Amino acid sequence: MSTTPAPAPFRVPHLRRAKENGERLTMLTAYDGATARIFDDAGIDMLLVGDSIGDNMLGHATTIPVTLEEMVLATRSVSRATRRSLVVADLPFGTYEASAQQAHASAVRLMKEGGAAAVKMEGGERIAAQVSLLTGAGIPVVGHLGLTPQSEHLIGGKRVQGRGEEAAARLRRDALALAEAGAVALVLEMVPAPLARAVSADLEIPTIGIGAGNGCDGQVLVWLDMAGMGDWSPRFARQFGQVGAALHTATTDYIAAVRDGSFPGPEHTYES
Repeated sequence: MSTTPAPAPFRVPHLRRAKENGERLTMLTAYDGATARIFDDAGIDMLLVGDSIGDNMLGHATTIPVTLEEMVLATRSVSRATRRSLVVADLPFGTYEASAQQAHASAVRLMKEGGAAAVKMEGGERIAAQVSLLTGAGIPVVGHLGLTPQSEHLIGGKRVQGRGEEAAARLRRDALALAEAGAVALVLEMVPAPLARAVSADLEIPTIGIGAGNGCDGQVLVWLDMAGMGDWSPRFARQFGQVGAALHTATTDYIAAVRDGSFPGPEHTYES
């Protein structure tokens, strides 16, 4: 009896190799094992256990209330369900900003307890020391620039970042600082497409865009936006399915079948 061999894992060295070969990278968020398994089986390169779990799954208005314990639990669920994809976990607000040592302690928990293969942090030059310490300790780091949701109170909400010469120059400096500190990839969120293209050309590491145009080396979306799980999605997102509508229909069909007595039927019943 033949068995299908497990797919080869997607690892950190594949990131730079993909950029060198001009291969577009794919990433989706995942917060639990059930969806992670589906995305992994479909062949996604990377799964981001994002702190976006806060405003997409936990009922918060922002990502800021998310705790490290919640991220560890979600990351563990995703990593256990994943055979191929590179699992990247967010360091949530308040777990890395104070010092490189704080960042290291938090990242170690996400890797040892959660099973993450890499961690993601928001910020540029101000977290270069954290990135340097983590990468020196063998912890791969993905950077995040542009709209950084953990700083939304400071930047004035969910607004496009990097507009104007000064802001664009600052973002490019931040990107170079992260790359020089050892980051293995960089997420660019809600950045003007020409700027994102320029940053991608500046760097030897790949850029992953979200609302940053198609000049990046890859793309990431929150899976609920990608799959049509709500009535609204951001302008930069495309709905590749209508999973929310399908779940609604399945639920109403289930309710009707229970109420009219057609479920459970004989085929669902143990008689002895």
